[in-house]
Amino acid sequence: MNAIHIIVTGGTFDKEYNFISGELYFRETHLQELLEKGRSQLPVRISQLMLKDSLEMTQQDRELIVASCNASEEERIVITHGTDTMTDTAKFLAKEIVHKTVVLTGAMIPIKFGSSDGLFNLGSALAFAQSLPHGIYVAMNGRYFHWDKVRKNRQSGIFEETI
Repeated sequence: MNAIHIIVTGGTFDKEYNFISGELYFRETHLQELLEKGRSQLPVRISQLMLKDSLEMTQQDRELIVASCNASEEERIVITHGTDTMTDTAKFLAKEIVHKTVVLTGAMIPIKFGSSDGLFNLGSALAFAQSLPHGIYVAMNGRYFHWDKVRKNRQSGIFEETI
C-alpha cells in the first residue's frame, strides 16, 4: 500500500490550553500521538506546513498548501485544518489540484482537552482518503462531503451537506 501524505496546517486539532490565562495556543502538532492512540498501521508521511488558526490563513498559506499537495509523491492526502475556513481552503484546492484524493479534516475541541472529536475525525479522514476517488473532500463527524456541498453549521457545531 502506498503511503498517505498527512499535511499539518494547525487549527483546533493542534491547539494547547493555557490553564492560567485561558488562552489557546500552538506549540507542536499532536499528529504522531493521535496515530499512536488510534493504533494506526497505515504507512503515512507527515509534513508540518504551519500551525495556524484557520481564521488567520492567508492567500499565501493556501497557495503553500496547494504547492505541497501538487509536489507530493502520494496520490492520497489528508490535511489537518481549522474548521472555521476549512471549506474555503477546500474550494481553493479544488481549482488547483487534479489526479489526487485530498481530504481535509479538523476538530471542534482541542485534542489536549482529552475529550475531542479529533481522533475520530482523523481516523475517518484516513479511511476516506484510501477509498474515495480523486477529488477534494471534507471529513467531519464520521461523514465525508464533496468540497462544494458542505458547510459548517455554527449553531449545532457540525458539518452538514448543502444542496
